[in-house]
Amino acid sequence: MPLARISLAAGRSAKYKEALTDGVLRALIETFNVPKDDQFMVLTEHAPQDLVYNRHYLGIERSDGFVLIQLTVSNTRPLEKKRALYRRIVELLAENPGVRKEDVFINLLEVLPENWSFGNGEAQYVPA
Repeated sequence: MPLARISLAAGRSAKYKEALTDGVLRALIETFNVPKDDQFMVLTEHAPQDLVYNRHYLGIERSDGFVLIQLTVSNTRPLEKKRALYRRIVELLAENPGVRKEDVFINLLEVLPENWSFGNGEAQYVPA
């Protein structure tokens, strides 16, 4: 059910980008109990001038390896699970493809379960 949007600077290899999407999905499976086949992701590469971020906000030193991950999810999980998700994404992306923890920005958007349609013009998460 999550929709992941991953933004990064242009020029990374296909293997690097695959590791990003795999790591985010694995973290969602492990912490949010997302089914393994529930993968809906958009990966967007940007020219350096089109990926704008503060390199020092909140005392965190960001580099050119900055990755922005925006996840749209149903509003059904407590704060503890969200924190676990953030930690696990950072751990997995540090392992592969080697993203620095300081360069991982995560934004979680929560929506009602009725705000999803996975096809056929139906709201699959809402009883008929």
